[in-house]
Amino acid sequence: MSPSPTDDPPGEIATEPTRGKRPGRARGLRRTFRGLQTRNYRLFFTGQIVSAVGTWMQRVAQDWLILELGGGAIELAIALALQSGPVLLLGMWGGLLTDRHNTRRVLLVSQIAFAVLALILGILVLTDRATLGLVYVMAFGLGIANIVDKPARHSFVLELVGTDGAANAVSLNSSINNSARLIGPAVASVVIAVSGTAVAFLVNAGTFAAIIVALLMMDPKSLYPRGTAAAGRGQILEGLRSSMARPELRAPLLATLILSTLSQNFRVTLPLMATQIFGRGVGGYGLLMSALGVGALFGALATAHLARPSQRLAGLAALGLGVVLLLAAVAPAYALLAVLMVGVGVGSTSFNATSQTLLLLRSDSDKRGRLMAIRELFSNGLSPVGVIGIGWVCAATSPRVALAVGGVAAIGAAALMFRDRGPLNSESLIAEEPGGGPRMTG
Repeated sequence: MSPSPTDDPPGEIATEPTRGKRPGRARGLRRTFRGLQTRNYRLFFTGQIVSAVGTWMQRVAQDWLILELGGGAIELAIALALQSGPVLLLGMWGGLLTDRHNTRRVLLVSQIAFAVLALILGILVLTDRATLGLVYVMAFGLGIANIVDKPARHSFVLELVGTDGAANAVSLNSSINNSARLIGPAVASVVIAVSGTAVAFLVNAGTFAAIIVALLMMDPKSLYPRGTAAAGRGQILEGLRSSMARPELRAPLLATLILSTLSQNFRVTLPLMATQIFGRGVGGYGLLMSALGVGALFGALATAHLARPSQRLAGLAALGLGVVLLLAAVAPAYALLAVLMVGVGVGSTSFNATSQTLLLLRSDSDKRGRLMAIRELFSNGLSPVGVIGIGWVCAATSPRVALAVGGVAAIGAAALMFRDRGPLNSESLIAEEPGGGPRMTG
């Protein structure tokens, strides 16, 4: 008797039922969301939906609180730097902690830390004790928690669904983030307008209960096993050397660095395109960001449906992104620019999800946390460098030139993906053993 979709072997994705034929649309949805047939991932997915919306609420509320406390552009930048700085300086140590310890427990600790920080900030605002200094302290605390949360969250995917389901799960996770990016700020604006920033922080603290409960409800025996790193000296450098020495890891990492620093600085280029080039106000900028978000969500769901990660696919996504950015740089009308932003969102998210999946599948299980920390450093930790550079290009020339620079950089990243594949082909380097454990293939 074959197992039902709710009784899959550990981490395994159920196959299409053989009795009867479903309509094409139902089969398509089942393929796109097939990762949800695994109970542990279904819990994780549900918890992330609630938590991610709350996180975007907090980002908006934190920015608004700084303005309410008399801050301006410099104060906003300080808070952002304090929140992102720890990942830049200490991210590799967070990855090493993930490699040494149980990933689910690491995530439980980070989620509890996020909830406590949001709760404290909400209480401070509610009691009129919030100051800019305290907001900075809370922002820095969030950055410290992110040191371990990001590599653990990315690494945990393989433990939930195994290698066969990794591409689908990574893309579904990306769809959560992009949906929350659209929904969270809108919800935050309503909550802040009706009840104030304190309530927004308190609501965010409550949303972490969803992911904490989900982690506690998981069946540890159904998780895919992974190796852990024993304590030792020089493990940070070992992780860096092993990641950059292997072409099949080096190419996605360097392409990610190129795109994040030069091609994906949309919070710098798009407001200037809206105001300076097309004479639009904040509504025009918001529409461009919404179009970008819609494209990103579509790209995430498309890659979830395909679920066939390859270096060629990541290269094509980067190439498509570069071409669309170059078209956006010369767009003669605002409406055309908005349409092109949908394509930019598709290409950007498709590359991010595919390259991340490739890194997960190609990683050694006892170094996976450090590899994900390097990727996080390249994709977010070093982004301030790109922001400054692209901002200078905008100021010295035009935002059109900045978009063109991003387009050329993306095409260069695509060339790197096509060229530097390493000794193996572009497909996944790991296959599943019948018992659920991973084995390396040659």
